[in-house]
Amino acid sequence: MANILFNQVYKRYGKYKEIAVSDFNLTVEDTEFIVLVGPSGCGKSTTLRMLAGLEDVSDGEIYIGDKLVNDIPPKDRDISMVFQNYALYPNMSVYENIAFGLRLRKLPKHEIDLAVKRAARVLEIENFLNRKPRELSGGQRQRVALGRAIVRTPQVFLMDEPLSNLDAKLRVQMRSEIINLHRKIEVTTIYVTHDQIEAMTMGDRVVVMNRGIIQQVDSPEVIYNKPVNMFVANFIGNPPMNFIKGKLQERDGELQFYTNRFDLTVPPAQAGTLRSLHLVDREIILGIRPEHISFEPHRIEASSKSLVTGVLQFNEFVGSDRYYHIDIKQDRRLVIRANEGIRCDDGSLVTAAVNMDKALFFHKDTEMLLTK
Repeated sequence: MANILFNQVYKRYGKYKEIAVSDFNLTVEDTEFIVLVGPSGCGKSTTLRMLAGLEDVSDGEIYIGDKLVNDIPPKDRDISMVFQNYALYPNMSVYENIAFGLRLRKLPKHEIDLAVKRAARVLEIENFLNRKPRELSGGQRQRVALGRAIVRTPQVFLMDEPLSNLDAKLRVQMRSEIINLHRKIEVTTIYVTHDQIEAMTMGDRVVVMNRGIIQQVDSPEVIYNKPVNMFVANFIGNPPMNFIKGKLQERDGELQFYTNRFDLTVPPAQAGTLRSLHLVDREIILGIRPEHISFEPHRIEASSKSLVTGVLQFNEFVGSDRYYHIDIKQDRRLVIRANEGIRCDDGSLVTAAVNMDKALFFHKDTEMLLTK
């Protein structure tokens, strides 16, 4: 097994040297499961392909273990990769597909047989070894693709959106299977996805990217609760974080977040930070997760200094919860995530309590987080 180091890695394309990946710095620890996540075109797959040797590095260094791999061919990097498309050979059996790479390396037949059956046992596809890919479901085909990758016991395991072709139910199932697989084989893994739910549920750490630049690297919990900027706060979370523009003002010894519709009292710990940054009488942006706004009567009674009022436009039923979309008359809606037991009628005037202890504050211009 091995750790991975990206040191000031850049990728440029074309005549005008358009930057796809910029100043990428990351250390992946031995046996760690890292997820690269971001919107289409953010550079996550390009980064993975540079590590695999399928793209040249324009600047910087990539190490696998202690070895600089910039100029080493893909076949000599001791990695295995699973792509979005299964890329199975349709005329070969499952056994032959998994064994294909080992046969190219001219390993003895008994070693190939042991390796294939061991991988099949780990992936629970032992009963499918004699079938052709067309006789398998999508999830089973993806397991065969995983088997072909892990059969070599590589130093590094790379996955480029391997679940995007599966339906929603199969994606959930395969997420857990990949996590269990990683725990069994303990191979350093980098997983690329645009799906923030996959990123949050699978990664030991998550790397959020945008426009070729790393925005934040941390555990899923920290990224969700303390996003470093508004891009991360908006991209991670479903529904995304609510943002409200307002101005900070001192009133009766308390710091208030003031809008033309309502005032919210800033908790003392955050108020001290905002005062120290000389942001009183300045415009900033408040961020609050939908689950941190409540219709519950006891919370409204206890939160007289942190209430918002608006017209309920519509609601979405998602099973145990409902998402309520509230017009607060600032050319903006708030989304509130409430228990299904809480019911409000569309078109009604509603009041909700904001849990200001969970509020985050962002700079109006840089969009960076102000309160830690």
